[in-house]
Amino acid sequence: MGKYYLGLDQGTTGTTAMIFDESWNPVARGYKEHTQYYPQPGWVEHDPMEIWKSCLDTIDQAVQQAGIHAEELSCMGLDNQGETVMLWDKISGIPVYNAIVWQDRRTASEADKLAEKHQDMIREKTGLVIDAYFSATKIKWILDHVPGVQEKLAQGRLVAGTLDTWMIWKLTHGKVFVTDQTTASRTMLFNIHTGEWDQEILDAAGIPREILPEVKDSAYIYGYTDPLDFFGASIPISGSVVDQQAALFGQACFQKGMIKTTYGTGSFMYMNTGDQLVYSKNGLNTAIAWGLNGGKLDYALDADIYIAGAAVQWLRDKLKIIAHAAETEEIAKSVPDTGGVYFVPAFAGLAAPHWDQYARGTIVGITGGTTREQLVRATLESIAYQVKDNLDVMEKDSGIKVEVMRVDGGATANDFLMQFQADILGIPVEVPEITDTTALGAAYLAAYGINEFSSFDELSGKWKLHKRFEPNMSEERRQELMRQWHRAVKRALAWAETDKEEV
Repeated sequence: MGKYYLGLDQGTTGTTAMIFDESWNPVARGYKEHTQYYPQPGWVEHDPMEIWKSCLDTIDQAVQQAGIHAEELSCMGLDNQGETVMLWDKISGIPVYNAIVWQDRRTASEADKLAEKHQDMIREKTGLVIDAYFSATKIKWILDHVPGVQEKLAQGRLVAGTLDTWMIWKLTHGKVFVTDQTTASRTMLFNIHTGEWDQEILDAAGIPREILPEVKDSAYIYGYTDPLDFFGASIPISGSVVDQQAALFGQACFQKGMIKTTYGTGSFMYMNTGDQLVYSKNGLNTAIAWGLNGGKLDYALDADIYIAGAAVQWLRDKLKIIAHAAETEEIAKSVPDTGGVYFVPAFAGLAAPHWDQYARGTIVGITGGTTREQLVRATLESIAYQVKDNLDVMEKDSGIKVEVMRVDGGATANDFLMQFQADILGIPVEVPEITDTTALGAAYLAAYGINEFSSFDELSGKWKLHKRFEPNMSEERRQELMRQWHRAVKRALAWAETDKEEV
């Protein structure tokens, strides 16, 4: 009987479960979307119970598709959204409120106040720019605003966790309360030098240490699935990591200077910096890439883009000018350019390298002749422009000239976007055979956690190229497009700052 490895990718818009065989070929895939809740402008929430059910449903889909039983899985690894966070009653197991999603902006003013007093201290200890994006201010909001939470806290019944913690807690029937170093580092409460929750930051943020989980390596046997909750099977849960770090691992970016960009709801660029902490002077975050072998940390430079695929989803679900994301490729190819239209999809502010919580979505250059096709093309181009901005900063901060970018995620199936991305970057873009690299990376880490392999070299040789896009644009044209893009970005900045005098 062969070996099978499960990677569970719990993402912003849906959950993917993938099963790989002992040669690391994908043999099955399950997927299910979950509901996005927008209670107020700028607020984004998920139902934790719906996410838990979607995890089980996608795993069940994959197991049945593979034609195996759950007990035949050698291990499982999971990755999570990172900053999305929730609180629940550890006795009843019931969430006290919905999970507040990383895109949520309700705590922007609280983040500003925290930054006024503690920006340098928190930046030095966590590697992060203070922003409502991260978990800390979201946890505090639930503590302060949800009825009954303070009573549960006083009773010792309240716990807080990112979605990895929630999933592992559910998979083990409440026996294991844990996170890994990468996910802990996205809360803005974790000291990336010491590898521990930082009491000074906890005090500044007003968050009690006792409600936070234990922190372990990204590859580690945290516990075993409870047969009551996991299809009658008990298998090791031996890998857990943030989705972008999972993609970095799945892309075999093990060497210093290797870089990947993932295209999902947002777009996320990570560069492996090895054991060196690189602090950005230009708006990037310093991140933990993974923790292995008893707390040994590798680091990365992190450039986060809030809105990428979500802009295409907006065209589909809100404007209703497309029926499916896949059709945007042919629509974009049907026109030679955007007719001067630029779309800055700052639905939830702008992240790296701008970090403007108050930027909002802006479309400029519209004339009476602007067409649906040009707007669709401008939407795809906006994703590539944002990636270009961050690559330029990453090269400057790291001192490393990037020669090629590995890419993954659903949008890599869009040949128009990938070619335009290579054109605007001026370097080749490489798409691997397995583009679900987040689930792959989670499964790799799980296998590492049960000692299925001992060196990264074994995995590096498994990375296979599917398609390479070579740049085919003049430098003059590239510079002019970026100049116009930056003009559009300036018009999106600070739009929601209503307390300032209009200019």
